[in-house]
Parts: sequence; C-alpha cells; structure tokens
Amino acid sequence: MTTLKPDNGLRLVLGSGSPRRLELLAQIGIAPADIRPPDIDETPLRGELPRPYVIRMAREKAQAVPCGTGEVILCADTTVAMGRRIMGKPENAAEAAAFLHAMSGRRHRVITAVAVKRGEALFVKDVVTTVQMKRLSNAEVNSYLASGDWQGKAGGYAVQGPAGAFIPWISGSFTGVVGLPLAEAAGLLTAAGYPVYEGASE
Repeated sequence: MTTLKPDNGLRLVLGSGSPRRLELLAQIGIAPADIRPPDIDETPLRGELPRPYVIRMAREKAQAVPCGTGEVILCADTTVAMGRRIMGKPENAAEAAAFLHAMSGRRHRVITAVAVKRGEALFVKDVVTTVQMKRLSNAEVNSYLASGDWQGKAGGYAVQGPAGAFIPWISGSFTGVVGLPLAEAAGLLTAAGYPVYEGASE
C-alpha cells in the first residue's frame, strides 16, 4: 500500500502516543506528519456513564492539542464498560485481575470515540462494540498477567495481543476495540477536508 499525501496541503497530527493507533492508520495508508499526545485529566466525573465519558475524553484531547494553520488533529479515546462501570487502564496487576475476572464468561462493551479538529471545527463519532470473553481459569488469568500485556490497556487487555485467545466473539468494530475504528476515523477526516486514499494502484 502506498501512502499518498493530501493534495490540498493539509498536515495530519495524531493526538495520541498509542503505537496501536499509528499502526491502524498505516493500514489505510496514512502516516501522520506529527504526533502530539495531549496531557489531560482522564478521571471520570462522579456518576459519569461510559459513553458520555469517552466522548468527553476524545473532545478534550482534541481541544488540548495545538492546531496550526493547515493542520488536522485526530484524537481518540477507548474504554471498556460493564453496565455503568467504566474500566479504564488498570493501575496494577491486582486491578487488571479484577477486571478480567469481572468480564470472565460475560459480554462487555468497548467504546471508542474519535475526534477530528480543523481550526474551530470539531467532528466527533463514537462506536460501541459488544465483546464476549470466555470463562477464564485462574491459570489463564495469572499467565496473562505475567505477560505484562495488560499494562496501559483499557479493561486490562488488548484483543490484538495474547488476550485475543480469550475473545471468541465480537459484534461491531474490531479496529474500534483495538483503539481506532478506521471506517469512522476515515469518515471524519474526509468531513474535515483531509483526503483519505486507498493508495492501491490498478
């Protein structure tokens, strides 16, 4: 796949330090001109529900990233939800274990919101995906925790990593579960005037 540059001179800035989001953009032939991870408080508000929380985070991230003339900012936020409970990035292995045991044998939701900013315009879209996790044994949980893959992951797992063996079924956006729903991100970039090309030559 060939990465094509926009013909209108716009520069894409990825407002995220996530290597997974960078890799996902590369899948559709997009290489950001710059990476500027925002520094914001990601603490949920008292009583805040998962979906409004994720949308607020994506908006605040986009607003926090400096946007120069001719630049388009792309930010995203992902969380795991069990009912009204927000499962963010676990602080330690014990919290990751608690998350995994809570999801074991049950369905949960992975919510990712994407925000694209160009000048004063802000475009936001959220995607909700239902994920089934198989019933986990203590040995499986302990082995996964020992891998360290839970660190920095919403809900304490990543579907594209070793925990993919725990996920027999999803309904929705696989790339949304990974951290950036590509169809929706491409749509928002197009709405903001940033051309998204397939890049495949005939």
